[in-house]
Amino acid sequence: MSSMGEDEEVSSFFESSPPLKKMEDILQKLNGFIEHNSSGGRRRRIVCVTSGGTTVPLEQRCVRYIDNFSSGNRGAASTENFVKAGYAVVFLYRSGTCQPYCRSLPDDPFLECFQFPDNSNIQVHSSHVEAVKMAVMDQQAAVAEARLLKLPFTTIYEYLQMLRLIATALKDVGPCSMFYLAAAVSDFYVPWNSMTEHKIESGSGPLDIRLAQVPKMLSILRTTWAPKAFCISFKLETDAKILIDKATKALGKYKVHAVVANELSTRKEEVVVVSSSGNVVVRRDSDKPESIVEDNLIRLIVDRHSTYIKESHS
Repeated sequence: MSSMGEDEEVSSFFESSPPLKKMEDILQKLNGFIEHNSSGGRRRRIVCVTSGGTTVPLEQRCVRYIDNFSSGNRGAASTENFVKAGYAVVFLYRSGTCQPYCRSLPDDPFLECFQFPDNSNIQVHSSHVEAVKMAVMDQQAAVAEARLLKLPFTTIYEYLQMLRLIATALKDVGPCSMFYLAAAVSDFYVPWNSMTEHKIESGSGPLDIRLAQVPKMLSILRTTWAPKAFCISFKLETDAKILIDKATKALGKYKVHAVVANELSTRKEEVVVVSSSGNVVVRRDSDKPESIVEDNLIRLIVDRHSTYIKESHS
């Protein structure tokens, strides 16, 4: 397909998308965050971490939708590591998915961590004190230092409109900006203007839906929205045999700086970072029970980003 064709597909996707709610509010937060981290003596690197899956509504007043599998664990854990490495993070996440600094808390932290010993004062259960203290302190420090901005999305329309806003806002940050695209983005969608407004009737027999292909936004992110940014994309497959081949093809096609290849069943143990300088397997430290893949993955990515910045300046 010619790049003109791709551009037209992308334009028509955005033109037919429902307008983004609270757009002014998002822009104000975003511009303030970028300004704070790149003005004065502060020249922090800024990374946009995308996390969680996108929904594809089947009705405009949505009752039913198609979803993409993603818990948001990778994005949340990576965000913590980027903050630790000195970055400011725009965390673009699916509402309701895993949040940074919550990994050590139980699934239902509000109900499981707190108790009312005397029916008047609420307090943290002794077994969770340390975890709650660390989570609250780390999160508050990141927000107080303006190192973490959390922006939620639900649908494919919201996700791609917000990604475009963030990329365009980061354009002037140049090589010191990074995109770490860990979100699971839908490949197919129902175009908004061909979608029924109200709930699809269930009594009228089988449902045939024709899904259109979501235009690939990676190309346009790389060439137009934020051409100087360092860019990491992800490839998830259930079949290990095709994973590296697909990741290598994506590297060539979209001209990203690296593709993190992960197989569904082993993704918490290891990933393969595919780039033009070869493939590197990154594993969690198996001798440390609390170790996660993201600790070592982000160390490698930060290192690569440093090299990229040096090369851009020389």
